[in-house]
Amino acid sequence: MTTTDTTPECCPEYAALSRRTLLGGALLGATTVIGGAVVQTAAASAQPARAVMVVLSLRGAADGMSMVVPYGDPVYYRARPRIAVPAERLLATDGFFGLHPAFRPLLPMWRNGKMAAVHATGLPAPNRSHFSAMEELEDAAPGSNIRSGWLNRLIGLDDRRTTPLQALNVGVGSAPGSLRGGAAFMNCQTVDTVEISGVTPGNQRRQKSLHTLWDGDRSPLGVATKRAFQVVDDFGPAQRTSPKPQHAARYPRGDLGQALATTARTIRGNVGVEVVTIDHGNWDMHSGLGSVDGGQMLQNVTELAQALAAFFTDLGPLADKVTVVALSEFGRRVQENTNRGLDHGYGNVMLLAGAGVKGGRYYGRWPDISDDLDSDLLVTTDYRSVLAEVVASRFDTSTSTVFPNFVRERVGVMQGV
Repeated sequence: MTTTDTTPECCPEYAALSRRTLLGGALLGATTVIGGAVVQTAAASAQPARAVMVVLSLRGAADGMSMVVPYGDPVYYRARPRIAVPAERLLATDGFFGLHPAFRPLLPMWRNGKMAAVHATGLPAPNRSHFSAMEELEDAAPGSNIRSGWLNRLIGLDDRRTTPLQALNVGVGSAPGSLRGGAAFMNCQTVDTVEISGVTPGNQRRQKSLHTLWDGDRSPLGVATKRAFQVVDDFGPAQRTSPKPQHAARYPRGDLGQALATTARTIRGNVGVEVVTIDHGNWDMHSGLGSVDGGQMLQNVTELAQALAAFFTDLGPLADKVTVVALSEFGRRVQENTNRGLDHGYGNVMLLAGAGVKGGRYYGRWPDISDDLDSDLLVTTDYRSVLAEVVASRFDTSTSTVFPNFVRERVGVMQGV
């Protein structure tokens, strides 16, 4: 159960998985590379987004009981004598749950009913492998031979919208499994990396030469290249928006702040993006987790809270159409280990913020927990029930195709479902 340090060797599977960034966009099928972006090709016709869902993956198995603390359960404090968050430091307490104090930047959203948490969520069965748990989570079709991701199935529902601008993965490396499938999507690091390689705004000669070379080419590569040209043109309004955050928003330094700033700028451009995926890690805290006065958990939650608060501030009135869902592949054990950390567990918490969220509340059924060695937080709510409510509420569509052979249980965290 115990580990010795926080280096990648304490969980070599996760370390190997994180090296997917070295692959860039090479894993995407049917793609055209344009500058720093990778576009899965399809006919492009940008339309304004009806709603926007941002799926934020906390990679490495975040500890939900440190973020949303069950301070009303005495077992929590017996099981974690050195790393438990003191009850008197918690925010938004309701007699049983409370938020980690580093969530203070998001406290106004919580109080205004724009943020909520669903505890004891997760996969239908325990899976302590980072790689296979991520795959199962993002396919969202356990027990079937379906190998497309749930977000790809969502954007593929509307036959009229076949542009890659429907969905965007923001970050370095390949897109998550949730976006893999037949429907088109984009993968880029920043707004300004969506370009035709070598074509700058003032280099019209280069652009003309490329069109001369490819416009009459009817081969698969020619068709894909012309579609890439169209995607870049359709994405232009986002690039013409100001790169500066709006409404005095201030993002923290780091990849998450940059990714959310890129997302906000894309949304301001109104180019038709409806789904955005972002990875944030590392949450694999086998040792040195800490509590409220230091440690990796404090650092991560602080960055997460500051970045999300800046994001919604940056959006201004556009926040009324944006919903953020944060989740992780599995949770951590109930009992701390000898290295002031936590080993792989089962149940976890999901965070929701923004449009359509019935916030200011904690949802989910809390199970009995034990301070016995290797005890787990059991899952009482299938994570797909939460995602299905978001899909049904924000996109007004049937969830049976997005989550095949799944009958969702009502959670109540979203309006209108």
